[in-house]
Amino acid sequence: MAFTAKDVQALREKTGVGMMDCKKALVEADGDIDKAMDILREKGLASQAKKASRVAAEGIVAAYNDANAGALVEINCETDFVAKGAPFVNLANKVVKTVVAAKPADLEALLATKAVDSDKTVDEEVQEVFLALRENMKVRRFALVEGHTASYIHAGGTVGVLVAFDVDDATAANDEFVAMSKNVAMQIAAMSPEYLSKADISDEELAKMKSITIDSALNKPETLPVPVLNSLIAEATNDKKWSDEDIAIYQGLDQKQRKNFTNFISKEALATLAEIAVSHKAEISENKIFVGLVQGRLSKQIKEVCLLEQAFVRSDLFEGDVNGYVNSVAKALGADIKVKSFVRFAKGEGIEKKVDDFAAEIASMVK
Repeated sequence: MAFTAKDVQALREKTGVGMMDCKKALVEADGDIDKAMDILREKGLASQAKKASRVAAEGIVAAYNDANAGALVEINCETDFVAKGAPFVNLANKVVKTVVAAKPADLEALLATKAVDSDKTVDEEVQEVFLALRENMKVRRFALVEGHTASYIHAGGTVGVLVAFDVDDATAANDEFVAMSKNVAMQIAAMSPEYLSKADISDEELAKMKSITIDSALNKPETLPVPVLNSLIAEATNDKKWSDEDIAIYQGLDQKQRKNFTNFISKEALATLAEIAVSHKAEISENKIFVGLVQGRLSKQIKEVCLLEQAFVRSDLFEGDVNGYVNSVAKALGADIKVKSFVRFAKGEGIEKKVDDFAAEIASMVK
């Protein structure tokens, strides 16, 4: 069957594949466009398999929510150039809408699901975009939350956030609630909390945080309470654990200078002081002043990692923590509003990117 330049153009418009590849497929298919499309897909699958080992750490996070559910999807590709292009962005938006519509159980189910407004599965939609762009790309993960949600996408898909609220339908439709929910989502994007509240931190994790805080304090002895620090310095000087030079320097400091003694002694002396502190860990950990210091630092950490305890970043709207901000809006609306959960995706997090050493590559080529 003969074909014309218009047939080649039509195949290109349907697939997005280059003109020469379209022409070759039509030759192989004897001019049958449908068969040529199948040939391109088959070749694309083989090509995609070859490229699957290439690192795909770029991409975007897309979000979508309606009155009943919300979703986030991360889709990765190899280059930022492709990630910002309309075909890839449209793919991500189609996939995230499919998640909300179909509510797949897992990633495998999502890939096998018919995409919204399409007769192809999500996996086939990805394949179509691959055929056009020729980069390794994959749907990496998704999150689906049913109920009232708010979403926020930062910097064109670099970070995506989904927040779930326990709220009645009427309140969820209120403009003040909508604005508040978006502000909370933006808070999560900016401050990257790990937990919703302190209640969500397990006893095991709290114990681990406390242990790390104690070790951190002991390894920075200059930050320890003065009575504890003075006892460590006394041991370092009296037992000559410091060099004679460091002992002489310290003893020659006046009271004001001793407050900043780390500016005068050697790095070795400071390291020795930390070793002494660590050797007395059990004893120091029972010191009431030290216990208070650890508790204060632990409380500060909890406020940093727990969303509801974080200081609300939009101080122009509310001064206090996020929980206080949500409650203030709830009070103004005469409603009951609770933040139930949140999900935060950062594009490419956890993916090890390949770092090219061009100098070494060139050197190997000229050997």
